Amino acid sequence: MNEPIYLDHNATTPIRPEALEAVTRVVAMLGNPSSVHQFGRDVRRHIEDAREALAALVHAEPADVIFTSCGTEANNLALQGVGRDRVFVSAVEHVSVLEAREGVIQIPVDENGIVDCTALEALLAEGTAPALVSVMFANNETGVLQPIEDIAAIAKQHDALVHCDAVQGAGKVPININALGVDMVSLSSHKIGGPQGAGALIVQDTVGLGAIIHGGGQERRHRGGTENAASIAGFGVAAQYAANCKDEAARLGDLQQDLEVRARAVLSETQIFGEAVARLTNTTCLTMPNVSSETQVMALDLAGVAVSAGAACSSGKVGASHVLEAMGVGEAAGDAIRVSLGWTTTTDDIERFISAWSALFQRTLDPA
Repeated sequence: MNEPIYLDHNATTPIRPEALEAVTRVVAMLGNPSSVHQFGRDVRRHIEDAREALAALVHAEPADVIFTSCGTEANNLALQGVGRDRVFVSAVEHVSVLEAREGVIQIPVDENGIVDCTALEALLAEGTAPALVSVMFANNETGVLQPIEDIAAIAKQHDALVHCDAVQGAGKVPININALGVDMVSLSSHKIGGPQGAGALIVQDTVGLGAIIHGGGQERRHRGGTENAASIAGFGVAAQYAANCKDEAARLGDLQQDLEVRARAVLSETQIFGEAVARLTNTTCLTMPNVSSETQVMALDLAGVAVSAGAACSSGKVGASHVLEAMGVGEAAGDAIRVSLGWTTTTDDIERFISAWSALFQRTLDPA
Protein backbone atom coordinates (compact mmCIF):
# COMPACT_ATOMS: atom_id res chain seq x y z
CA MET A 1 0.00 0.00 0.00
CA ASN A 2 1.28 3.45 -0.90
CA GLU A 3 2.12 5.90 1.84
CA PRO A 4 -0.39 8.75 2.23
CA ILE A 5 0.51 11.98 0.44
CA TYR A 6 0.07 15.46 1.82
CA LEU A 7 -1.38 18.25 -0.35
CA ASP A 8 -2.63 20.60 2.37
CA HIS A 9 0.41 22.84 2.80
CA ASN A 10 -1.66 26.00 3.26
CA ALA A 11 -3.00 24.50 6.47
CA THR A 12 0.49 23.66 7.70
CA THR A 13 3.62 22.62 5.87
CA PRO A 14 6.12 20.02 7.15
CA ILE A 15 8.82 21.40 9.38
CA ARG A 16 12.21 21.67 7.69
CA PRO A 17 14.88 19.42 9.23
CA GLU A 18 17.10 22.41 9.96
CA ALA A 19 14.27 24.16 11.79
CA LEU A 20 13.51 21.01 13.77
CA GLU A 21 17.17 20.79 14.77
CA ALA A 22 17.02 24.36 16.07
CA VAL A 23 13.86 23.61 18.05
CA THR A 24 15.41 20.49 19.56
CA ARG A 25 18.57 22.33 20.51
CA VAL A 26 16.86 25.33 22.13
CA VAL A 27 14.10 23.41 23.92
CA ALA A 28 16.84 21.56 25.82
CA MET A 29 18.43 24.80 27.01
CA LEU A 30 17.94 26.07 30.54
CA GLY A 31 17.07 29.69 31.11
CA ASN A 32 14.32 32.28 30.83
CA PRO A 33 15.12 34.65 27.94
CA SER A 34 14.26 37.62 30.19
CA SER A 35 16.85 36.65 32.79
CA VAL A 36 20.05 38.68 32.78
CA HIS A 37 22.40 35.84 33.76
CA GLN A 38 24.32 33.68 31.29
CA PHE A 39 21.61 31.04 31.00
CA GLY A 40 19.00 33.62 30.08
CA ARG A 41 21.32 35.45 27.69
CA ASP A 42 22.12 32.22 25.84
CA VAL A 43 18.42 31.59 25.19
CA ARG A 44 17.84 35.24 24.33
CA ARG A 45 20.49 35.07 21.64
CA HIS A 46 18.42 32.53 19.67
CA ILE A 47 15.35 34.76 19.85
CA GLU A 48 17.29 37.76 18.60
CA ASP A 49 18.84 35.74 15.77
CA ALA A 50 15.31 34.75 14.72
CA ARG A 51 14.19 38.36 14.98
CA GLU A 52 16.87 39.36 12.50
CA ALA A 53 15.86 36.55 10.12
CA LEU A 54 12.17 37.55 10.20
CA ALA A 55 13.06 41.19 9.63
CA ALA A 56 15.21 40.25 6.64
CA LEU A 57 12.37 38.15 5.19
CA VAL A 58 10.14 41.23 4.78
CA HIS A 59 12.85 43.93 4.57
CA ALA A 60 12.04 45.41 7.97
CA GLU A 61 14.17 46.29 10.98
CA PRO A 62 14.70 43.71 13.75
CA ALA A 63 13.21 46.15 16.26
CA ASP A 64 9.96 46.03 14.25
CA VAL A 65 9.42 42.29 14.93
CA ILE A 66 7.01 41.31 17.70
CA PHE A 67 6.83 37.57 18.33
CA THR A 68 3.42 36.03 19.03
CA SER A 69 2.09 32.50 19.43
CA CYS A 70 0.69 32.29 15.88
CA GLY A 71 -0.60 34.24 12.90
CA THR A 72 -4.06 34.48 14.45
CA GLU A 73 -2.67 36.26 17.49
CA ALA A 74 -0.64 38.56 15.25
CA ASN A 75 -3.80 39.51 13.35
CA ASN A 76 -5.70 40.12 16.57
CA LEU A 77 -2.87 42.26 17.94
CA ALA A 78 -2.85 44.35 14.77
CA LEU A 79 -6.60 44.99 14.68
CA GLN A 80 -7.07 45.50 18.40
CA GLY A 81 -3.78 47.10 19.32
CA VAL A 82 -3.93 50.18 17.11
CA GLY A 83 -7.10 51.52 18.71
CA ARG A 84 -8.63 52.80 15.47
CA ASP A 85 -12.36 53.57 15.52
CA ARG A 86 -13.04 52.36 11.98
CA VAL A 87 -11.66 49.06 10.71
CA PHE A 88 -12.11 47.97 7.10
CA VAL A 89 -11.30 44.38 6.07
CA SER A 90 -11.83 42.53 2.81
CA ALA A 91 -14.72 40.09 2.62
CA VAL A 92 -12.29 37.25 1.85
CA GLU A 93 -10.04 37.65 4.89
CA HIS A 94 -9.09 34.82 7.20
CA VAL A 95 -11.52 34.49 10.11
CA SER A 96 -8.81 35.66 12.50
CA VAL A 97 -9.19 39.07 10.85
CA LEU A 98 -12.94 38.99 10.25
CA GLU A 99 -13.58 38.10 13.89
CA ALA A 100 -10.69 39.96 15.53
CA ARG A 101 -12.94 42.69 16.89
CA GLU A 102 -16.52 43.91 16.84
CA GLY A 103 -17.81 46.21 14.14
CA VAL A 104 -15.39 45.54 11.30
CA ILE A 105 -16.67 46.80 7.94
CA GLN A 106 -16.23 44.43 5.01
CA ILE A 107 -14.86 45.66 1.69
CA PRO A 108 -16.52 43.85 -1.24
CA VAL A 109 -14.50 41.84 -3.74
CA ASP A 110 -15.01 41.01 -7.42
CA GLU A 111 -15.62 37.60 -8.99
CA ASN A 112 -11.92 36.75 -8.64
CA GLY A 113 -11.81 37.70 -4.97
CA ILE A 114 -9.88 40.93 -5.51
CA VAL A 115 -10.73 43.93 -3.37
CA ASP A 116 -12.92 46.57 -5.00
CA CYS A 117 -10.64 49.60 -4.61
CA THR A 118 -13.40 52.02 -5.66
CA ALA A 119 -15.60 50.68 -2.88
CA LEU A 120 -12.73 50.96 -0.40
CA GLU A 121 -12.16 54.59 -1.30
CA ALA A 122 -15.88 55.35 -0.88
CA LEU A 123 -15.96 53.63 2.51
CA LEU A 124 -12.93 55.57 3.76
CA ALA A 125 -14.45 58.85 2.54
CA GLU A 126 -17.64 58.32 4.56
CA GLY A 127 -16.09 59.47 7.84
CA THR A 128 -13.17 61.24 9.41
CA ALA A 129 -12.51 59.00 12.44
CA PRO A 130 -9.10 57.26 12.43
CA ALA A 131 -9.20 54.14 10.28
CA LEU A 132 -7.36 50.86 9.75
CA VAL A 133 -7.47 48.87 6.53
CA SER A 134 -6.61 45.15 6.72
CA VAL A 135 -6.22 43.16 3.50
CA MET A 136 -4.36 39.88 3.09
CA PHE A 137 -1.40 39.47 0.75
CA ALA A 138 -2.59 36.14 -0.69
CA ASN A 139 -5.81 34.27 -0.09
CA ASN A 140 -5.45 31.04 1.84
CA GLU A 141 -8.19 29.25 -0.13
CA THR A 142 -7.72 30.44 -3.73
CA GLY A 143 -4.15 31.77 -3.67
CA VAL A 144 -5.30 35.03 -5.28
CA LEU A 145 -2.89 37.93 -4.74
CA GLN A 146 -4.29 41.30 -3.69
CA PRO A 147 -3.08 44.64 -5.15
CA ILE A 148 -1.63 45.66 -1.78
CA GLU A 149 0.34 48.62 -3.10
CA ASP A 150 -2.79 50.15 -4.65
CA ILE A 151 -4.82 49.46 -1.52
CA ALA A 152 -2.15 51.03 0.69
CA ALA A 153 -1.97 54.12 -1.53
CA ILE A 154 -5.73 54.66 -1.25
CA ALA A 155 -5.63 54.15 2.51
CA LYS A 156 -2.80 56.64 2.95
CA GLN A 157 -4.80 59.31 1.10
CA HIS A 158 -7.26 59.06 3.99
CA ASP A 159 -4.58 58.84 6.71
CA ALA A 160 -5.50 55.23 7.43
CA LEU A 161 -3.11 52.61 8.75
CA VAL A 162 -2.67 49.46 6.69
CA HIS A 163 -2.26 45.90 7.99
CA CYS A 164 -1.45 42.99 5.69
CA ASP A 165 -1.92 39.37 6.69
CA ALA A 166 0.98 37.83 4.77
CA VAL A 167 0.77 34.43 6.44
CA GLN A 168 0.14 32.62 3.13
CA GLY A 169 2.34 34.81 0.95
CA ALA A 170 5.56 34.59 2.93
CA GLY A 171 7.97 32.03 1.54
CA LYS A 172 6.05 31.87 -1.74
CA VAL A 173 6.36 35.43 -3.04
CA PRO A 174 9.02 38.03 -2.06
CA ILE A 175 7.59 40.53 0.43
CA ASN A 176 8.94 44.02 1.09
CA ILE A 177 7.00 45.91 3.75
CA ASN A 178 8.33 49.26 2.53
CA ALA A 179 7.60 48.66 -1.15
CA LEU A 180 4.08 47.55 -0.28
CA GLY A 181 3.52 50.72 1.71
CA VAL A 182 1.93 48.93 4.68
CA ASP A 183 2.34 49.60 8.39
CA MET A 184 1.98 46.06 9.77
CA VAL A 185 2.52 42.53 8.44
CA SER A 186 1.48 39.22 10.05
CA LEU A 187 3.54 36.04 9.64
CA SER A 188 3.27 32.45 10.87
CA SER A 189 6.01 29.91 11.50
CA HIS A 190 4.27 26.68 10.53
CA LYS A 191 3.24 28.04 7.13
CA ILE A 192 6.88 28.44 6.01
CA GLY A 193 8.48 25.26 7.33
CA GLY A 194 8.92 26.23 10.96
CA PRO A 195 7.23 24.68 14.02
CA GLN A 196 3.74 25.44 15.21
CA GLY A 197 3.55 27.78 18.19
CA ALA A 198 5.20 30.93 16.82
CA GLY A 199 4.05 33.89 14.76
CA ALA A 200 5.08 37.49 14.33
CA LEU A 201 3.64 40.93 13.74
CA ILE A 202 6.00 43.27 11.94
CA VAL A 203 5.18 46.84 13.00
CA GLN A 204 6.70 49.99 11.51
CA ASP A 205 8.07 52.27 14.25
CA THR A 206 5.57 55.00 13.35
CA VAL A 207 2.63 52.90 14.56
CA GLY A 208 1.41 53.35 18.10
CA LEU A 209 0.53 49.80 19.12
CA GLY A 210 -0.92 48.73 22.45
CA ALA A 211 -0.77 45.25 23.94
CA ILE A 212 -3.66 42.79 24.10
CA ILE A 213 -1.78 40.37 26.39
CA HIS A 214 -0.51 42.20 29.44
CA GLY A 215 2.04 41.35 32.10
CA GLY A 216 5.77 40.90 32.07
CA GLY A 217 6.70 43.50 29.50
CA GLN A 218 8.16 41.09 26.95
CA GLU A 219 8.48 42.02 23.27
CA ARG A 220 8.99 45.67 24.20
CA ARG A 221 5.73 45.63 26.17
CA HIS A 222 3.70 44.72 23.11
CA ARG A 223 3.12 41.09 24.12
CA GLY A 224 3.40 39.89 27.72
CA GLY A 225 4.48 36.35 28.54
CA THR A 226 7.68 34.33 28.32
CA GLU A 227 8.61 33.83 24.68
CA ASN A 228 8.41 30.36 23.15
CA ALA A 229 12.14 30.37 22.48
CA ALA A 230 12.35 26.94 20.86
CA SER A 231 9.57 27.58 18.35
CA ILE A 232 10.90 31.07 17.66
CA ALA A 233 14.36 29.64 16.95
CA GLY A 234 12.86 27.21 14.44
CA PHE A 235 10.80 30.06 12.96
CA GLY A 236 13.99 32.00 12.36
CA VAL A 237 15.69 29.13 10.57
CA ALA A 238 12.61 28.56 8.38
CA ALA A 239 12.58 32.28 7.53
CA GLN A 240 16.07 32.00 6.12
CA TYR A 241 14.88 29.35 3.66
CA ALA A 242 11.68 31.27 2.91
CA ALA A 243 13.69 34.30 1.89
CA ASN A 244 14.98 32.37 -1.15
CA CYS A 245 11.60 31.45 -2.58
CA LYS A 246 11.82 32.25 -6.30
CA ASP A 247 13.18 28.93 -7.53
CA GLU A 248 10.76 26.99 -5.35
CA ALA A 249 7.83 29.10 -6.55
CA ALA A 250 8.77 28.30 -10.14
CA ARG A 251 9.04 24.57 -9.38
CA LEU A 252 5.63 24.55 -7.70
CA GLY A 253 4.18 26.56 -10.58
CA ASP A 254 5.12 23.76 -12.96
CA LEU A 255 3.44 21.22 -10.69
CA GLN A 256 0.37 23.44 -10.34
CA GLN A 257 0.03 23.78 -14.10
CA ASP A 258 0.37 20.03 -14.55
CA LEU A 259 -2.30 19.40 -11.91
CA GLU A 260 -4.76 21.86 -13.43
CA VAL A 261 -4.31 20.73 -17.04
CA ARG A 262 -4.77 17.12 -16.04
CA ALA A 263 -7.77 17.90 -13.82
CA ARG A 264 -9.45 19.56 -16.78
CA ALA A 265 -8.66 16.53 -18.91
CA VAL A 266 -10.59 14.43 -16.39
CA LEU A 267 -13.46 16.90 -15.98
CA SER A 268 -13.72 19.76 -18.43
CA GLU A 269 -16.49 21.40 -16.37
CA THR A 270 -14.29 21.89 -13.33
CA GLN A 271 -13.94 25.48 -12.16
CA ILE A 272 -10.57 26.73 -10.95
CA PHE A 273 -11.16 29.82 -8.88
CA GLY A 274 -8.86 32.79 -9.39
CA GLU A 275 -7.14 31.33 -12.45
CA ALA A 276 -7.71 34.52 -14.45
CA VAL A 277 -5.65 36.67 -12.08
CA ALA A 278 -2.30 36.53 -10.31
CA ARG A 279 -2.20 33.88 -7.58
CA LEU A 280 0.20 31.74 -5.62
CA THR A 281 1.88 29.01 -7.62
CA ASN A 282 1.13 26.42 -4.96
CA THR A 283 -2.65 26.81 -4.57
CA THR A 284 -5.47 25.35 -6.66
CA CYS A 285 -9.12 25.67 -5.64
CA LEU A 286 -11.21 23.54 -7.97
CA THR A 287 -14.66 21.97 -8.16
CA MET A 288 -16.19 18.62 -8.95
CA PRO A 289 -19.73 19.67 -9.87
CA ASN A 290 -22.49 18.00 -7.85
CA VAL A 291 -20.01 16.30 -5.53
CA SER A 292 -19.79 18.06 -2.18
CA SER A 293 -16.52 19.32 -0.76
CA GLU A 294 -16.97 17.03 2.24
CA THR A 295 -17.44 13.96 0.03
CA GLN A 296 -14.34 14.79 -1.99
CA VAL A 297 -12.16 15.41 1.07
CA MET A 298 -13.29 12.17 2.72
CA ALA A 299 -12.97 10.06 -0.43
CA LEU A 300 -9.50 11.41 -1.17
CA ASP A 301 -8.45 10.81 2.41
CA LEU A 302 -9.54 7.18 2.13
CA ALA A 303 -7.40 7.00 -1.01
CA GLY A 304 -4.42 8.32 0.92
CA VAL A 305 -4.50 11.89 -0.40
CA ALA A 306 -4.82 14.78 2.05
CA VAL A 307 -6.48 17.95 0.75
CA SER A 308 -8.94 20.38 2.34
CA ALA A 309 -12.18 22.24 1.74
CA GLY A 310 -10.83 25.72 2.39
CA ALA A 311 -9.32 26.98 5.64
CA ALA A 312 -8.34 24.45 8.29
CA CYS A 313 -9.36 26.62 11.22
CA SER A 314 -12.85 25.43 12.11
CA SER A 315 -12.18 22.35 14.25
CA GLY A 316 -12.69 19.90 11.42
CA LYS A 317 -15.84 21.57 10.11
CA VAL A 318 -16.40 21.21 6.38
CA GLY A 319 -18.82 23.74 4.90
CA ALA A 320 -19.29 26.26 2.13
CA SER A 321 -16.41 28.73 1.96
CA HIS A 322 -17.11 32.33 2.93
CA VAL A 323 -14.36 33.29 0.48
CA LEU A 324 -16.13 31.70 -2.47
CA GLU A 325 -19.47 33.04 -1.32
CA ALA A 326 -18.01 36.57 -1.24
CA MET A 327 -16.83 35.98 -4.82
CA GLY A 328 -20.41 35.19 -5.81
CA VAL A 329 -19.74 31.73 -7.20
CA GLY A 330 -23.11 30.38 -6.04
CA GLU A 331 -23.75 26.69 -5.46
CA ALA A 332 -20.32 25.74 -6.78
CA ALA A 333 -18.89 26.93 -3.45
CA GLY A 334 -20.16 23.70 -1.91
CA ASP A 335 -18.31 21.56 -4.46
CA ALA A 336 -14.83 23.07 -4.11
CA ILE A 337 -11.66 21.66 -2.60
CA ARG A 338 -8.25 23.23 -2.08
CA VAL A 339 -5.08 21.48 -3.20
CA SER A 340 -2.02 23.25 -1.82
CA LEU A 341 1.55 22.24 -2.65
CA GLY A 342 4.74 22.73 -0.69
CA TRP A 343 8.43 22.06 -0.40
CA THR A 344 7.94 18.28 -0.09
CA THR A 345 5.55 17.97 -3.08
CA THR A 346 6.70 15.83 -6.01
CA THR A 347 5.44 14.95 -9.47
CA ASP A 348 4.36 11.59 -8.07
CA ASP A 349 2.11 13.41 -5.59
CA ILE A 350 0.33 15.14 -8.48
CA GLU A 351 -0.04 11.80 -10.22
CA ARG A 352 -1.56 10.26 -7.08
CA PHE A 353 -4.00 13.14 -6.66
CA ILE A 354 -5.20 13.03 -10.27
CA SER A 355 -5.60 9.25 -10.10
CA ALA A 356 -7.68 9.41 -6.89
CA TRP A 357 -9.72 12.43 -8.00
CA SER A 358 -10.42 10.81 -11.38
CA ALA A 359 -11.48 7.55 -9.72
CA LEU A 360 -13.93 9.46 -7.53
CA PHE A 361 -15.37 11.22 -10.58
CA GLN A 362 -15.79 7.91 -12.41
CA ARG A 363 -17.69 6.50 -9.43
CA THR A 364 -20.11 9.43 -9.60
CA LEU A 365 -20.81 8.51 -13.24
CA ASP A 366 -21.40 4.86 -12.40
CA PRO A 367 -22.46 4.61 -8.72
CA ALA A 368 -23.08 0.90 -9.04
